[in-house]
Amino acid sequence: MSQPKGFQDKVSLIWSVADILRGDFKPHEYGQTILPFVVLRRLECALEKSKDKVIRKSKSLEGKINDLETILNKESGHNFYNTSPLSLTKILQDPDKVASNLNSYIRAFSASASEVLDKYGFPDKIKKLEEQGLLYQIIGKFADLDLSEESVSNEAMGYVFEELLRKFSEMSNETAGEHYTPREVIRLMVSLLFVTDSKALAGQAPIRSIYDPACGTGGMLSVAEEYLKELNPKINLNVFGQELNAETWAIARSDLMIKGQDPTRIAYGNSLTSEDGHSGTKFDYIISNPPYGVDWKKYQNEIQDEFSNLGHKGRYGAGLPRVSDGSFLFIQHMLSKMKNKSDGNGSRMAVILSASPLTSGGADSSESNIRKWILENDYLEAVIAIPDQMFYNTKIFTYIWILTNRKSETRKGKVVLVDARKAFSKMRKGLGEKQKYISDEDLESILLAYEDGISGNEKISVVTNDTLDFQYVEGCLEFPLKGLWVITEEDATKMMVEDQEKLRGIIGKTFTSEANLTEKLKDLDLRQASIKLATKIAFKEMPDGEKVIDKNGLQKPNVKMRTSEYIQVENLDFSSMSDQKAKISKALDAYFDENIRRHQPESWFDIDRTKLGFQIPFSRIFYEHLPAKSKDLIIPRLEQLMDKQIGWIRNGK
Repeated sequence: MSQPKGFQDKVSLIWSVADILRGDFKPHEYGQTILPFVVLRRLECALEKSKDKVIRKSKSLEGKINDLETILNKESGHNFYNTSPLSLTKILQDPDKVASNLNSYIRAFSASASEVLDKYGFPDKIKKLEEQGLLYQIIGKFADLDLSEESVSNEAMGYVFEELLRKFSEMSNETAGEHYTPREVIRLMVSLLFVTDSKALAGQAPIRSIYDPACGTGGMLSVAEEYLKELNPKINLNVFGQELNAETWAIARSDLMIKGQDPTRIAYGNSLTSEDGHSGTKFDYIISNPPYGVDWKKYQNEIQDEFSNLGHKGRYGAGLPRVSDGSFLFIQHMLSKMKNKSDGNGSRMAVILSASPLTSGGADSSESNIRKWILENDYLEAVIAIPDQMFYNTKIFTYIWILTNRKSETRKGKVVLVDARKAFSKMRKGLGEKQKYISDEDLESILLAYEDGISGNEKISVVTNDTLDFQYVEGCLEFPLKGLWVITEEDATKMMVEDQEKLRGIIGKTFTSEANLTEKLKDLDLRQASIKLATKIAFKEMPDGEKVIDKNGLQKPNVKMRTSEYIQVENLDFSSMSDQKAKISKALDAYFDENIRRHQPESWFDIDRTKLGFQIPFSRIFYEHLPAKSKDLIIPRLEQLMDKQIGWIRNGK
């Protein structure tokens, strides 16, 4: 797996700054202290060539024009500038004023750059470094560090930031995966996102937009931009994003500033709430790696209000998933950002998720109903399973969902499932939990499998399903309640009968039905309340007892034995409920005859308690039966283990 030139050297130099902080700062503070200096130095290097021009222009216009931003941005060649004659190198020349000069230098940046540095609480960091006598050394380290675009490409700079975040996260026991999606995974997602649009994107200076609601350091947006520039250098891709973490937001925004795009397109805050920085905006493409299994209880009231008050006019009309996993909130939010196909546009979306959204929740649960809504609207185009051990903080298998509201005619009503869990190469040296990567050859094979619906690679399997294939029935299987009615001595004392002698003749006697017992109790001239209580407490559940019949002449079910059977039902029509019920009933009868009758002939399916569910059982679809090992292999191994344990016992271990 190749990495850009200059990546590791820069990381090592920056990481060495942590040695200066050790002892005076706690490990979890290293990242918060070092990263703003990395951003500052990157911005400084970007402005170095135009620095003198900007200062001259600023002085010539001083007091003449109130709004200098447009003019000075043009002079700097970027969407930001700095009007101070200072630099990190010059600040070092006056050791007595290092802190004050550094603060003055930072304040001279334009508003967009200052906001980035402010998110780190930079003045507080500077003050603490000065108090510890470390500020001069830190500035010296960064003043000598070349982070110009010629020395470190934008791609390499992305790697630098993300590798530093990974290291800092490990030191503070945080989750590096919140910030960092491996580049080959992003390339696969981007390729899947654009592969069907290559002709449309090859025109004369096409303009497109892309959005990531949990953009981290902006890695996905950067790779998407690089991909399209390779496809068509004339393309204009406007990137938009939002990020909740202040540090990674600052990195993403500074990256956009250096590339010459509008930095305000990277919004700060929680995109799932009213903080949505791009409310009402639609995009051509949407891509994201939202956090897996994140609890959204903190925002539950606000999200619940949107769901209750707006329904499908808001973002979460399909339903709210369990509060312990917000994956389906992100999916619905992203789908709400798609352009309307009626306008001649439509959108495509790629999102990477854990296995949970494929099958979580039972039939008729919120998760199942959200999957139903996605399939009913024919949004889901493909699901691609990729290998485990691909990420830095988790070993789990992950799944790329491709969703769109502009499927081609051949893909309408279809979902392609690609099992690429074996399509990997081993890394020579792992990074955290990441031990595998997707090679260029495997990436190409995955794309071909997705496009053709046929795999030409032994590592990859492909299945194409109708959207209706993902429906199933959770059949409620009932068993008869059996027992007898017997009034014991203990029961008699609970029956609120003043003259217990009345009950002597029936204590210990067995009755085969509630009606028989009731009739006998009436003969004893008992109060109605006592009779009602008696029939309730006298019933004793017995497997070899009589079946209990209710007042309508139907068998009563034993709720303790009630169970569910998951049954695939083919060709259910989304729109016709009467047709659904008839087909479900027929499917339940067939399943009962084939699988249950010979084992439990007295049981039955309760159609009124049966539920319709939707799931994508990826592992079941691609299940591979592995034959059991021969006993000739197992028995010698067991004997070895037993001999070893006996040896431990004899030796007192």
